[in-house]
Amino acid sequence: MSKTVIKTTDIAKAYQMGSETIRALKSVSIEIKQGEYVSFMGPSGSGKSTLMNMIGCLDTPSGGQYILNGNDVSDMTENELAEVRNKEIGFVFQTFNLLPRASSLENVALPLIYAGYSKAEREEKALAALAGVGLAERCHHKPNELSGGQRQRVAIARALVNDPSIILADEPTGNLDTKTSYDIMDLFAQLHDKGNTIIMVTHEDDIAEYSHRIVRLRDGLIEKDVVNENPTRINPLKQQAAQEQEA
Repeated sequence: MSKTVIKTTDIAKAYQMGSETIRALKSVSIEIKQGEYVSFMGPSGSGKSTLMNMIGCLDTPSGGQYILNGNDVSDMTENELAEVRNKEIGFVFQTFNLLPRASSLENVALPLIYAGYSKAEREEKALAALAGVGLAERCHHKPNELSGGQRQRVAIARALVNDPSIILADEPTGNLDTKTSYDIMDLFAQLHDKGNTIIMVTHEDDIAEYSHRIVRLRDGLIEKDVVNENPTRINPLKQQAAQEQEA
């Protein structure tokens, strides 16, 4: 049986906006096991991004408990949370968040600096991570010399370089065209096949269909939590092209 990597119990998050209290999360309990591929969906204001921030230790809950790999992170200090983020979690963002003046290799190696690796070790691990996403030959290119899809691959390599227990992807295809989006989702499917635990926020149904479990939030609560019995395994555009060729 797979071990539980994430367990939240009645976690809540409230923000103060002037005299008004905004309850972004009301009471969310969820359990995610090692090797799962989960999508969070929901309309704007549903709490999906807030929940992702809690799971990624980018924010702390106002109430409830969050256990990550057996450790209670609910009341950790900022320094402790930073260490957890560096060691346990790989982030992939919609806007890539790459340093514009740094090469692909330097961008990917960045988390390893904080982890205490030597320069030679950093370069070796970063190059291996870039090779894993098919971009070893672009290791010396800067972000402005790469396409949108290539930049997102660099961001994915950076997320993987520290061998995190969880990959968190926040709208990873939001800035990409349809073809490139499906190519990136094919890469996530390959990463999942290798045993990576992936949690993704998306508002696109066709992108969520790649995941094996879909959690829908509304008004700060989980509305539905369903297993996707038939996750997308074949890039829809490639499937369409193959069908047209046969016809």
